[in-house]
Amino acid sequence: MSETVTKTLQATLATPTTGKEQRLQRLLDTYREALHDAFDNRADTMSAVNDVVTPYDLPYQAKDALKSYVPKLRSTYNTEELDDEHPLRLVNRAATFDYSDEREHGFVWQAPQPGRGTNFWIPLRINPEQESLWFDLLSEDAKAGELRLQRHRTSWELHVTVEYPVEEPTDSDDETYIGFDVGESALITGCALKRDAPRKPMLVSGSRARHLRKEMHTTLQRLQERDASEWRIDERFDHYQNALTDIVEKASRQAVEYAESFENPVIVLEDLSYIRESLDYGKLMNRRLHSWAFARLQGRIEDKAAEAGIRVEYVNAAYTSQTCHACGRLGRRSQQAEFVCPHEDCHVSEFQADINAAANIAGRANPWGESVRWEPGRDDSPRDRSACDSATVHRETSPRTGQMTLSAFSD
Repeated sequence: MSETVTKTLQATLATPTTGKEQRLQRLLDTYREALHDAFDNRADTMSAVNDVVTPYDLPYQAKDALKSYVPKLRSTYNTEELDDEHPLRLVNRAATFDYSDEREHGFVWQAPQPGRGTNFWIPLRINPEQESLWFDLLSEDAKAGELRLQRHRTSWELHVTVEYPVEEPTDSDDETYIGFDVGESALITGCALKRDAPRKPMLVSGSRARHLRKEMHTTLQRLQERDASEWRIDERFDHYQNALTDIVEKASRQAVEYAESFENPVIVLEDLSYIRESLDYGKLMNRRLHSWAFARLQGRIEDKAAEAGIRVEYVNAAYTSQTCHACGRLGRRSQQAEFVCPHEDCHVSEFQADINAAANIAGRANPWGESVRWEPGRDDSPRDRSACDSATVHRETSPRTGQMTLSAFSD
């Protein structure tokens, strides 16, 4: 029995000729212009993005990538503004490669260009540790996903996501840890961890809940300023609470159904006992807004998991969004909800930030795992086998029922 694993292949383009360099740079610049234009026009559907990017001189692989990516920027990633260093994204139809052992660089990529018959081949310096996957991609034993092309000061980097089958462990008792990150831009992000690799993530957008909470705050504040009757304030408060409750119920159901899709699932959640949202709307508004908190959503996941017979573990929440799930060291979160790992010896350079956090949460479901952030020269191993040294916090189940790119290889 097999399952599908997703990884990202990494390569550095061999130094292009002057003409090819200019064409690649023109392609990247035009893509960024189209991206900013679509974002500034608040295009939130594939059709709306298509209307904006159609006039741009881009290959269809880039336009199709924009139509998929731009609508997610605000709805899923909660992006307020774009930086100027976005990589060129291409859909998998741009994954045209060839190999010959007679060439200095065996693998070459056909770089897409606008217009018919304008594409050109360029040699790749691949990571030798990933050579077998490059051959699997050529033989179609692995399936290509999105491509990203980025220019750095002295080189061009190509990242290609691939899906390929692997044999599942035969041990039926092998548990699948599934981490859930709860937030505002993505209400829930789930990620299963099998053999330390993220598998088939899921994301539930938080845009509707975020909009309702903002609207509730504004509406109730205005009613208070107008000295509205208490019954009127309570009526509007109940209206919003009911709407938010419906979102919580649907999202928690999706989370548990996602967990049920894996064999022997264990749901892993952050212990939010000491975490408070940084809202300051005054004592009354804070009290009311905090009545719909992340812990409430976690509670409903826990209740539904109990009904489904799925165990729930709670882990230390510290630094899950700032730590690389692959190497365990600190990185940073960019404006576009992407986690960036700056360590050159780590195979991850960028990863969707919420999925990275969910993978970290799943990975902490080990009573002897890390409980503090990684720091050079620091011994983070358990000291006295006490609970405070453990990443896992066991809590009683409530009695009530109720979504990567890698650094490029260089010689």
